[in-house]
Amino acid sequence: MGAWSLRESNGRGFDSHTDASCNNSEFAYRQKNNLERRLKTAQLPLVHDLYRYDHKTINGISKTQLQELRQLVWLDQPYNPLLVGPSGTGKTVLAGGLCYDAIKQGYTGLFRRMDDLIQTIKLKDITTSAAREYKRLQKAQLLVIDDIMMFPLKKDVSVGLFQLIDQLHEQTSFIITTNKNPKEWAEMLGDEVLATALLDRLLYRSEVIQLSGNSY
Repeated sequence: MGAWSLRESNGRGFDSHTDASCNNSEFAYRQKNNLERRLKTAQLPLVHDLYRYDHKTINGISKTQLQELRQLVWLDQPYNPLLVGPSGTGKTVLAGGLCYDAIKQGYTGLFRRMDDLIQTIKLKDITTSAAREYKRLQKAQLLVIDDIMMFPLKKDVSVGLFQLIDQLHEQTSFIITTNKNPKEWAEMLGDEVLATALLDRLLYRSEVIQLSGNSY
């Protein structure tokens, strides 16, 4: 009787251990799939891992400053890093890397080039895919807009961009990359009042990081 009870107990213990292992494996599998799905939706640039970032490159951001940004404390405020500088100084790499870090920490992050964002704004009331994408933008906890204000915008697009940022600015953090000083945005938007209102939303809680130097 005692031996039978021991075998039964051991058997049940083994089953419990097996169930726990299976549950842990299933949970890890779901987490992996969830991360892969969110990374795919994010549309990150090809180079986006800041662990490989070359800190020897002198471009206006220090290793300490980058480490502080990578702690992501600013994401919960929300707070908006603006990366300003000429092409080739690492703006896209830095923005993509911070978005990648945020996604790995469980945040909903999206990386969008300005021209793609313009297309979404133009077509959101016309096509199902653009409407779906616009809803994704509205739900993002972090939205990277890459190369904002590179080219002049038409009035309807300028208004659409302002409306999106106005909807999100109190609940979403933005990372903005641009080769234009914020003072030049009025020229790109063709409307000084609109440019001022847009900058008010983005610069209210922000850090402007001026990048320069040799190409990254």
